Amino acid sequence: MEKKDPIEEARRYVANAEEVIKKANYDTELNIYTDGKYIKMAGITLWNGCLIALDAALGISKGKGRPDIKKYKDAATKRDKKLMAAIVAGYDTMHLHMGYDGTKNKKTCDSGFEYANVIIDRCAMLIPEPVCA
Repeated sequence: MEKKDPIEEARRYVANAEEVIKKANYDTELNIYTDGKYIKMAGITLWNGCLIALDAALGISKGKGRPDIKKYKDAATKRDKKLMAAIVAGYDTMHLHMGYDGTKNKKTCDSGFEYANVIIDRCAMLIPEPVCA
């Protein structure tokens, strides 16, 4: 079985989150989403996509239990301070505000997608290119 490119896989998660959030029923008059369930699903999907990219870029291996944000922050601090800042902001937006709270605020949700793309793009720059034999 061929190993998937982690950046392509992370981007696939973002595309899936875009499809999910469409189901959250955006109210243009109020500039909010009306169904928090789909916001939660989209936020969790976005964050999981970021974790795939972060694992590959920072060399973080899956351990037992849940991934701890602290290990991602520590690894990013040593490797790329801009990535560290994006992780902090992205975690708050995607994982906490969207994933846990199910915020219906469109600007917050839009920010979640922006942070996901910033994190994935930054990780893409940090992953070494494969050496062809």
